[in-house]
Amino acid sequence: MSTDTKSKDLRIKSKVYSEGTVKAPNRAMLRAVGLKDDDFTKPMIGIASTWAEVTPCNIHLNDLAKEAKDGAREAGGVPFQFNTITVSDGISMGTQGMRYSLPSRDIIADSIETVVGAENLDGLVAIGACDKNIPGCAIAIANADVPAVFVYGGTIAPGSHRGKDIDLVSVFEGVGKHNNGDIDDQELKAIECSACPGAGACGGMYTANTMASAMEALGMSLPGSASNPAESKEKAADCAAAGEAVYKLMEKGIYPKDIMTKEAFENAITVVMALGGSTNAILHLLAIAHAAEVDLTIDDFNRMQEKVPHLADLKPSGRYVMQDLHRIGGVQAVMKLLYENDYLHGDCMTVTGKTIAENLADAPNLLEGQDVIMPFDNPKRKDGPLIVLKGNLSPTGAVAKVSGVKVKRHTGPARVFDNEKEATEAVLNNEIKEGDVLVIRYVGPKGGPGMPEMLSISSLLVGKGLGEKVALLTDGRFSGGTHGLVVGHISPEAQDGGPIAFLKEGDLVTIDSEQKEISFDVSEEEIEARRKDWVAPPLYRKGVLGKYAHNVSCSSKGAVTDYL
Repeated sequence: MSTDTKSKDLRIKSKVYSEGTVKAPNRAMLRAVGLKDDDFTKPMIGIASTWAEVTPCNIHLNDLAKEAKDGAREAGGVPFQFNTITVSDGISMGTQGMRYSLPSRDIIADSIETVVGAENLDGLVAIGACDKNIPGCAIAIANADVPAVFVYGGTIAPGSHRGKDIDLVSVFEGVGKHNNGDIDDQELKAIECSACPGAGACGGMYTANTMASAMEALGMSLPGSASNPAESKEKAADCAAAGEAVYKLMEKGIYPKDIMTKEAFENAITVVMALGGSTNAILHLLAIAHAAEVDLTIDDFNRMQEKVPHLADLKPSGRYVMQDLHRIGGVQAVMKLLYENDYLHGDCMTVTGKTIAENLADAPNLLEGQDVIMPFDNPKRKDGPLIVLKGNLSPTGAVAKVSGVKVKRHTGPARVFDNEKEATEAVLNNEIKEGDVLVIRYVGPKGGPGMPEMLSISSLLVGKGLGEKVALLTDGRFSGGTHGLVVGHISPEAQDGGPIAFLKEGDLVTIDSEQKEISFDVSEEEIEARRKDWVAPPLYRKGVLGKYAHNVSCSSKGAVTDYL
């Protein structure tokens, strides 16, 4: 990391175009998109946006990208705006389309890296909003290895129904209430029409808001930006400031590898635990660390979980949403509280060119009298709510979110399904009873393929009053909006011959959050006997899902698709 900014040539990569007669054809192409002689002396900065009209999370990002472009230009760079894909988990949930959700993370990462690399760009501002955008942008930043800033597109405002705040998860759970006969068609329609009032990512401490918070704690987003709402002046200002910030990073010679250290990832995990974030954070932080060549393992999460209290009364298990957190000081104020109580590494570098400690020196305190963030002497939990479970059902680790779950230990008979559709039909037909352990397998990264989320069925169980009376286990994933007695990411997955593949109907399964155990009451000898009779289903072969199935790693390693 260099701090000598005097007369420094910031054309880290684009200098290959700028000089000499041989590159005249290259410059001719760039002149066609608006460059003049003077522009070839300036650094070229990519503004990567995940704008699309397919989801409310991203529908406003085109305008935000223009703000970032203006900021980069005013700072002295030559900005180029480009786009990549996004998909909506909320829209695809419970359908075959959900299989594309996690693969989209790697498509986003690869496409941004491809443009930055192919165009020889010198810096990058990446703007994402929906769940997979954020880790996708972060992986791209790590792999592109040019000075970069991430900007979160922001949270949606809460909807309102009968005088109460609601959100998308309210609709999913409403389906369960409707199936149970607790609400009628008109009530469900009213909830449906009120839940999502505008642009922005889902409002609770679900995956998008979790990962945005993690990125700010990691040091890759500007202070205060994670909790600024999508439709706010603050969010537009975030983007303009990011364009300026990336130029300053180039001046100071600060690269993503200088920011994304092991200690920075520990800061991110700390904030996720304190806020009660999504189980997907484990999967995504492992993948980002892999790209950044940081030695982060799934066991690090349990190490951090044991010492970080859960402080935030945020949905899905709490009362409030991200906009409420913004109102009382935001993620930055939470980080200040954590830092002042020795939970954060203050010497970690950030995209401001300053350390975490320097950024937090002037940060706001939490609003006096607020009840969104609990005090340390009265936390939601004395330790973190994200727990890695291991045992003979998941030797390399499964993930549970236990915030708000009163049941510490559950033992019950396995009800085994090889796909979500049949499991959902069983729930709707009232075939799953209190005490059961509902298992959905062959939906892992390879087996899905794509490790789909199970928000639809978990919400059905909650809506039917079975959220803590039936345990739901899967080698797939859960949405950040899921709550209840659920365990996901069971690894090795069934497709890879993990023990979950050998589970039979009626086997007694135990989930113990205090002992961090997940097991089934079958001897090793019996497991081996069942293994001998098992034949792996053929891997999916076609298109992007086929490529993903044949390249993706185990979920306990972040479900990455490249190997160092």
